This record gives sequence, structure tokens and C-alpha cells, in this order.
Amino acid sequence: MTFNEILNAARPQVGPYCKACPVCDGKACGNAMPGPGCKYPGNTAARNYEKWQQICVNMDTLCPNAEPDCTLELFGMKFTAPIFAAPLGAIDMHYGPKYKDIEYNSILIKACRDYGVMAFTGDGVDPAIMLRSAEDMAKADGVGCPVIKPWNKEAVFEKLDVLNEKSIFCAGMDVDGAGLPFLKAMNPNAGSKSVSEMKEIIGYAKMPFIVKGIMTVRGAEKAVEAGAAAIVVSNHGGRVQGACPSTAEVLPEIAEAVKGRTVILVDGGIRSGVDVFRAIALGADGVHIGRPILPMIYGAGEEGFKVYMDRIVGELRSTMTMCGASSLKNISREMVRLG
Repeated sequence: MTFNEILNAARPQVGPYCKACPVCDGKACGNAMPGPGCKYPGNTAARNYEKWQQICVNMDTLCPNAEPDCTLELFGMKFTAPIFAAPLGAIDMHYGPKYKDIEYNSILIKACRDYGVMAFTGDGVDPAIMLRSAEDMAKADGVGCPVIKPWNKEAVFEKLDVLNEKSIFCAGMDVDGAGLPFLKAMNPNAGSKSVSEMKEIIGYAKMPFIVKGIMTVRGAEKAVEAGAAAIVVSNHGGRVQGACPSTAEVLPEIAEAVKGRTVILVDGGIRSGVDVFRAIALGADGVHIGRPILPMIYGAGEEGFKVYMDRIVGELRSTMTMCGASSLKNISREMVRLG
């Protein structure tokens, strides 16, 4: 199936909130909550997308003629591309009843492993969601990253016990979920985490630990202080806190502050291989993509994921060729123009 055929097949399967748009720009879903939208004023997703589009790439083909290498080594493992599937949760409520989280994550984990990338999976009130993701990752050589909500410490440790036992490749926490109502209702120490609490959690994990939901230099520095092996610059807390800046706007200053001290991934509004190139030029080591992948899986399962990845990786390779970057390490700030 082609990209457009898969989107057409997905449209009757998603909704009423997600529209399976040709470009997932956050405009059609807007304030739709539940759904893929974001909290009032409802522009966080759209702002993410728009800010990447305002960054131009600088062409330069006076360079050695080489096939671009877009592989990324992360925590000792080589991945086909610097593009990872972002965690999504409450799939049936937000996107459509065809899949629940467990079924969607199962497809995603296998599809990512087969392609040579990695799935980050969400967490939820139902503990079976993360348990099943861990089981599916164990079948995929342990490759994957369950992202744990900022529950109270005891609950987090219980989940890490499972991941440690199954030798899962890495784990994470989406700290920007701290404002979720079901976390606020927990007691004790659910929600926001101090540096010392985060350090204790990271120390308990027996694998690289990723802190997702970083949007300021100070936040990045605190994550590094806590021992995060990687951070994800992400404002998907925009679902619970509106009026956030875009990830494209804050990435350069965060990269300037902590580049080389931790791995930097970025999430939010990245919709093409050109966007991936832009993100790496601004200091990211890799990117997360979530919402655009979902309709592709709803429309064609694992085949839909492969079609999407072939498209975006092809765009990345083409942009690298036209800008004179033979590898990801060759992509530099000078290859983009801001504003």
C-alpha cells in the first residue's frame, strides 16, 4: 500500500478527534480533549509544527559524493535511523476504538525492532499496559523503552523491578505528566520529582534511564545532575498545561547547555525527514515521532509503519545529500538558517 492509501484506510478507523490528516500539524484536532489535541489555548501541537517549518536548510553540494549514513549509536546499540516512536497512551480514548494500548504497543514494538529502530511505549492506570510492553520487548531482544509515569516512588520501583528482571534496553519517565489528575490523587510523592528523588529512581534502574518532558535549560541541567543517560525535549505536557513554547524554540539553548553530557532527543511537531535534519542541526542526537505513526498503524499495521519510516528516512537521506552531510555527525548548526 502507498502512504496515501494507508491514510485513507485509517480515516474510518480513527476519530472523532484524530482526522488522519495528510500532514499532522495539530490544527484539525486543536482543543479536542480527549483526543490528540492539547489544553487551552489549544495551539501547542500546531506551534511545534510551525516552528520547525520556519527553519530553512542550507544547500551545499560541493562536497565528496557519498551515500549518507543516517545510523545512530545509542547506549552501545546501532539503530537504522535517529528516529524513534514516541509513547502514546489511552489510545482508544484519544484516537479510536480499533486498538487499546496493549495491542497498539505490541504492533509498534515489533515493527520498530524489525525496522532497526526502537519503540518508546506509554504507561497508564492499568499496570498491565507496561507489563505487556515489557513482555513484547523481551521477545524483541529487550529493545524498547517503557516510559513510566511519575507515580509515587514505590509504584515506580515495582515497575522497574519488572524491567530490570527482563533486561529491557532502557527505561524512562515522562516528568511532564506530573499534572495529570490521577497522579495528583496519589499519596505520597506522586507527580513532580526533586533532583534527589529522580537520582534515587535512576540509581534503582539497571539500564540507561531517560527523562522525558524537559523544556528549559535548568530542567536539563537538573536531569543531568540526577544522572539521566538521555533527555527528551518535549512539551507533551501541553495536554495538561497550555501556552507552552515549541520544542524547536528551546532545543538550541538546551543543547548548548548540556550537549555532550547526556544524549538529547526531541519530540513535538517533527513530521518529515527535513524536520529530523533540522532537529539534529540544532543539537539533537535523535527525534521522537508519535501522532503521525498512529494512523499508519491503524490503516495497515506493521506495513503502515514501514511505509512511513521509508518515507521519512528517505527524506532525511535526501536532505543530508543536498546539504553536504555524509553522516549524522556531519550535520551542523551552519547547515540551517533560523527565521
